[in-house]
Amino acid sequence: MTEPVSLLNRVKQQHQYIHQSRPMVSGRLVRVVGLTLEAVGCSAAIGQACLVDSARGQIMAEVVGFAQERVFLMPQDDIDGVVPGARVTPLLQHKGVPLSMALLGRVIDGVGQPLDGKGPITATHYATGKGKPINPLHRRPIKQPLDVGIRSINAILTVGKGQRMGLFAGSGVGKSVLLGMMTRGTAADVIVVGLVGERGREVKEFIDEILGEEGKKRSVVVAAPADVSPLMRLKGCETAVQVAEYFRDQGLDVLLLIDSITRYAQAQREIALAVGEPPATKGYPPSVFAKLPALVERAGNGSGNQGSITAFYTVLSEGDDLQDPIADASRAILDGHIVLSRSLADAGHFPAIDIEKSISRVMPAVTSEQHQLMARSIKQLYASYQQSKDLIAIGAYVRGSDPQLDLAINMLPRINTFLQQGMKEIVQYDECLTLLSQLAPQPKRAN
Repeated sequence: MTEPVSLLNRVKQQHQYIHQSRPMVSGRLVRVVGLTLEAVGCSAAIGQACLVDSARGQIMAEVVGFAQERVFLMPQDDIDGVVPGARVTPLLQHKGVPLSMALLGRVIDGVGQPLDGKGPITATHYATGKGKPINPLHRRPIKQPLDVGIRSINAILTVGKGQRMGLFAGSGVGKSVLLGMMTRGTAADVIVVGLVGERGREVKEFIDEILGEEGKKRSVVVAAPADVSPLMRLKGCETAVQVAEYFRDQGLDVLLLIDSITRYAQAQREIALAVGEPPATKGYPPSVFAKLPALVERAGNGSGNQGSITAFYTVLSEGDDLQDPIADASRAILDGHIVLSRSLADAGHFPAIDIEKSISRVMPAVTSEQHQLMARSIKQLYASYQQSKDLIAIGAYVRGSDPQLDLAINMLPRINTFLQQGMKEIVQYDECLTLLSQLAPQPKRAN
């Protein structure tokens, strides 16, 4: 039994030696369309890094496709200065993303290079590819709640360690502020924030004002703003997950915040369409809907002595349309969703969480039956009022017609006060349960 294994190892070592020692053949650039570079004469694998000569120095690019002898590359940087026939040199070895505890408190770009001016990052090793998926049968089940410091989530939409949640919202309704509140109030050991496709101003504000000095000490921020290439935006999201996986492998509980997974999907759409993949649903090619679950499934509980990754992915609902293809696909592969309402935000209700449309699918596994009954009673009262608020507003509802609605009308001011929270206010999980028990009417147990 040992001979075939040793023989296989020798074959693998020989193949690796041949791969590393083979001559590096440079190609030349023959076509540039948009951000897509086409080269001939070089043999490079999908995902391999290449250097492209230009009048301003060398540009890093990555192979994203090929057609017969032509290789399609997507640059990481601006392509100004690229000339016809420029040399394209494949890199046989590439360091990858630096991983170590020294990442805490740092801000890096989509390929792991520091953006904060604090010098190079000391790495124990480098991530040179996607992390291996964990066998779903080896993952620990979600059994413990995670304190995120937000009253409405802790009490009504309880999140478990290792859960993957979607944060659905349009623009300007407080997504970034809500993520910042989580970073300051969470009980997780490490926070990894991926700011993908956001405005550069928002990146600076999130780090300095929303995250704050205390939040930065146990956080890693991966920034790939809107003005970088689609490849860097794609890598920014994947690098954030790689960093979270590293800390999970150290036995730590990680809170992963990706803002936003929609920008990740749009970056993949730009790359896929540029290399000729046909569009499908509303212009999104099929590869987008294959990459989304592959990214999401890397979060969650680990196995053995590994920690956990509890992930929140913001999903931009264009025009507040929750049936957008990315929103619809994300909702199907996540363990719950939190919907931010524009009407609540316009009314000054922050965080603008619509508890009627939101749900945490693992809440029954991490909370007591009493907690679930109290949370359900609050949601029922809130929903009763929302469904009849037009009748109430015009005075068409007569008190006494519906005891449930009468109770909802009386309790709505207290419920709204409970659901609202200041940006810098942190409410611990146990305190949330105490406040919920004081607010909720005595639940009736089912026979």
